[in-house]
Amino acid sequence: MNRKSLFALSAVVVAAAAALVPVLWSGSGYLRSSAAFAATPADQADLIKRGEYLARAGDCVACHTVRGGKLFAGGLPMATPFGTLYTPNITPDDEYGIGKWSADDFYRAMHTGRSKDGSLLYPAFPFASYTKVTRADADAIYAYLRSVAPVHVASRPHELKFPFNNRNLLIGWRTLFFREGEYKPDPNQSVEWNRGAYLVEGLGHCSMCHTSINAVGGPVNSAAFAGGLIPLQNWYAPSLTSSEGGLGGWDIMDISSLLKTGISQRGAVFGPMADVVHNSLQYLSDDDIKAMATYLKTIPQKSEAPETMQMETSEAFGGELLQQGQKIYHDNCAKCHAENGLGMPPNFPPLANNQSIQMRSAVNPIRMVLNGGYPPSTEGNPRPYGMPPFAQALSNQEVAAVVTFIRMSWGNKGKPVSPQQVADLRSAPLD
Repeated sequence: MNRKSLFALSAVVVAAAAALVPVLWSGSGYLRSSAAFAATPADQADLIKRGEYLARAGDCVACHTVRGGKLFAGGLPMATPFGTLYTPNITPDDEYGIGKWSADDFYRAMHTGRSKDGSLLYPAFPFASYTKVTRADADAIYAYLRSVAPVHVASRPHELKFPFNNRNLLIGWRTLFFREGEYKPDPNQSVEWNRGAYLVEGLGHCSMCHTSINAVGGPVNSAAFAGGLIPLQNWYAPSLTSSEGGLGGWDIMDISSLLKTGISQRGAVFGPMADVVHNSLQYLSDDDIKAMATYLKTIPQKSEAPETMQMETSEAFGGELLQQGQKIYHDNCAKCHAENGLGMPPNFPPLANNQSIQMRSAVNPIRMVLNGGYPPSTEGNPRPYGMPPFAQALSNQEVAAVVTFIRMSWGNKGKPVSPQQVADLRSAPLD
């Protein structure tokens, strides 16, 4: 899942994206490798190629490459409520990158969240998920990173507020929220299910966006995958459980299509998830995508995301907005999404019985009306149909009206939204 990814707040950061990683699999478990370098040049070339695939699947470029900058040279600012972090240079430069890191150093960072010198890494680097990644996969990624061009650029220092600039505070966070250990296959599940669990729970770190965080930046594990607002980005990562926008009722084919191409018969991805698909998921093998879909479909129902972590909908404005919203919908939306809300999937997704429209948080539909957007351009959907922005054409009242109409029509059970909620999101960052 990163890709320009980054989508969830950990102890001190909105983490990006949703990254995924394939793994070598044998009948009895994951194959391990004790060395990052293979014995022969041909083996080494294969290892680097595999590592490149893993790094692309993990969307390392999303966090470690500034747009228009040198590959993996770092410097991407990541705004958090605690200050701004800057991603490090991970090219093989001896002075500023990981040129002097050994395979053991790299694996220790992935597995334990400690840098080469032993210092604690901020959870913006999602080691709480990466700890599940096998040594063989970590070694392959390391081998690939060692093969790219070194960039002699220093990593920019973080700009964190006091006392969050004191790394020793991370000891407490780690005690509460970090459990070290590689993924262990469930013997009661299929090989495919275990592959999917490994991808989603490990380098994919999907839970960092789709699980709410608490006041100290830790995941609310009792509501794992139950959705949550991504702070500072002002997007809502929907629930992956069956309690809200879950995938239990979806066909495997629809889930796979959404992950691989960004569109399906059930809907399309926009916002941060569009970057995840564009930069990473579209490059995963069909088998990996299907394994992910298989696992995601079985995630058990969880309690809803804590109310304090959501942008609530309004109870006050319903009926008075519906009539106005119906006219705005007829004039601006029905041509693509149809008067009955069924749309013309997969190019124009349905709005009727669309879980993402009815969620407790109305952030995403408000933002789509205001800002518009495109699903990602992928091999399976190279010329996606987009949604035009209406921020300039519609007032806060009118946006609230049409979103309320969409959320409460055709059997949808969403709640109304207010003009103030629209005003709050009108100036939100676009990504």
